[in-house]
Amino acid sequence: MPVRKIPDPACIPAQPLALAVIGEPAPRIAIHDKAQSMTEPTAEQIPPFGLAGICDCHVHVYQPASQFPFWPGRHYTPADAPIEQMRALHRAIGVERAVIVHPSPYGTDNSSLLWLLNTLGASARGVAVIDEHTTREELDAMHKAGVRGTRLNLETRGQRDPDFARKQILRTVQQTAHLGWHVQLFVNLSVIEGLHDSIMSLPSMVVFDHFGRLDATAGMQQPGMDSLLSLVRAGRAYVKLSAPYRVSEHPDYGDVAPFAHALIEANPERMVWGSDWPNSFPPKGTVRKPEIPEPFRAEDNLAAIRRLAGWAGSAGRARKILVDNPARLYDF
Repeated sequence: MPVRKIPDPACIPAQPLALAVIGEPAPRIAIHDKAQSMTEPTAEQIPPFGLAGICDCHVHVYQPASQFPFWPGRHYTPADAPIEQMRALHRAIGVERAVIVHPSPYGTDNSSLLWLLNTLGASARGVAVIDEHTTREELDAMHKAGVRGTRLNLETRGQRDPDFARKQILRTVQQTAHLGWHVQLFVNLSVIEGLHDSIMSLPSMVVFDHFGRLDATAGMQQPGMDSLLSLVRAGRAYVKLSAPYRVSEHPDYGDVAPFAHALIEANPERMVWGSDWPNSFPPKGTVRKPEIPEPFRAEDNLAAIRRLAGWAGSAGRARKILVDNPARLYDF
């Protein structure tokens, strides 16, 4: 697909990326990511990346349920987070491309994902959720629409059996082999450790969500961390440096920095960034009830993208993570 540039000259001042890495801390602006009204920042408040093609590699969109009903077997019900608010966020933080990850409340009905890809056009790609009943014709139609991977979300269901995960991965790889899709995994480090050798021999690329679901309090020697780093070094897996609140309870996620540095150092060609907007993650101890719509976290995604630039440590590496790696992985 040809890349369609989204004109928004006020959003990305022509200043060098290095300023975002070593400059002043990000100003806190009125970007309230609870999928509510959003205030456009001034040009001075935009991070000074000076990059075209920055990609947010992990967003979910929830149109009103009247348009796309939720799956009856879902574990939670999100509030509305429509496409207009995602676009407003991306204009505010200088993002031109997006990867829409099909969220679990819709099950394997990818209707909303296909509508979003058709609406967004060449600036978007998708990651679908499929099962053994998904037909080849359906997969081909998804690929034509812009889908480039499929997601196995085992962590949300509390499924942490590596053998179960392995069977699901192999089935998915076989289904999508003719399309060259990657397999995106939301699993924790114990599962990654159990899957290490299988992933090393897979014909398809693997993408791990949210830092591989490590525990920022457990240190670099925690079980499974060496397996994650090994897969990254070998080029067999990408890692999404996204949603640090899923691995840390630190107010500014400072305890995530050593892990981000280690992963980037292991292989900067295998890192991508995502906002995880609209940031669906309840407070610790919350009992999720599908009959009650959940509010979203209030995350400062302008600060998040600048935090990523700081972790990268150089303009060249930041460009890889924000632009080049996503373009390669998602076929922009």
